[in-house]
Amino acid sequence: MAPSPNDKQATASREFWIQAAITYSYIFLWIFLSALVIMVNKYVLAYSGFPFPIALTLTHMAFCSALAFVIIRLGFVETIHMDSSTYFKNVVPIAALFSGTLWLGNAAYLYLSVAFIQMLKAMMPITVFSVGVLMGTEKYSPMYALNMVVVAVGVAAASYGELNFNLVGVIFQSGSIVTESFRLCLIQLLLQARGIKLNPVTTLYYIAPACFAFLLFPFTFIEAPKMIHSETWAVPYGWLSLSAVSAFALNMSVFLLIGRSSALTMNIAGVIKDWMLIGLSVLLFHSPVASFQLVGYGVAFAGVCWYNYQKLQQTVRANVSSNKPPPDVEKEPLLVNNGSPGPRSDR
Repeated sequence: MAPSPNDKQATASREFWIQAAITYSYIFLWIFLSALVIMVNKYVLAYSGFPFPIALTLTHMAFCSALAFVIIRLGFVETIHMDSSTYFKNVVPIAALFSGTLWLGNAAYLYLSVAFIQMLKAMMPITVFSVGVLMGTEKYSPMYALNMVVVAVGVAAASYGELNFNLVGVIFQSGSIVTESFRLCLIQLLLQARGIKLNPVTTLYYIAPACFAFLLFPFTFIEAPKMIHSETWAVPYGWLSLSAVSAFALNMSVFLLIGRSSALTMNIAGVIKDWMLIGLSVLLFHSPVASFQLVGYGVAFAGVCWYNYQKLQQTVRANVSSNKPPPDVEKEPLLVNNGSPGPRSDR
């Protein structure tokens, strides 16, 4: 006997809720792992007696390189063939910038609270837009520029309200944001323009070893001498292992989300994560957060949201003018940092 319409509707409804539960479980996993990486890195660098951000990042790159190599060699994930010329011209510059992003971003944890770092990260759209205009991946728009002014004012207010402001830490975090912005633009120019598509596993396979090589140079001249001539530090093996495993798992969670979620959903989840990290920073590390600081961050957050909306409207207009079907809002990469391929820099 054929199933009745009610049975079909019940089955479809049940399947919908199952798929929704899986998708939101993946989103929750991504938020949890992203927050875990950040909080563990903060503890390792600022509280465990291991103030060596380059060494921490080297540990991540070595672990991720090894696991990505094993996964690909065992055939769990297919890789792409890349000749040496393509690798050195397209991948190595991106790896160099990503090394700077991770090194400088981790170094900021020595000087700034997790809460304040998350507020400073609201500057990312400004730097991505500015670098994009400079490199030709973005078109200048007075409205976008006004948006960037709003975000800048909000971040400036948040910085003014920071009770434990540290200029060195702000310079490190700002440098991390700038190198990340250049990395994202190079991804558009060097990889996407050539049609090279890398998932998180193959990206780690190609980029993590190069990052490790680049980081060896500053480690040799900056941190290695300190580690040799100082006896006041200790290796927190357990925390370092947890940090490395969490960093790799974070990239795998992105792999799980591909095809099940969207850049828009990731942006919303990212906002939840940022506010959650501010709360965790206050709760776990007793980071002082002033009311004026939260107001400033709220202004910056509103500016970022408005920027995302304008980017979506621009995409809709471009599709209409070219007679393309209207875009699926849930699939539009609104904020290039969330929609970009590559290892996660949420740390």
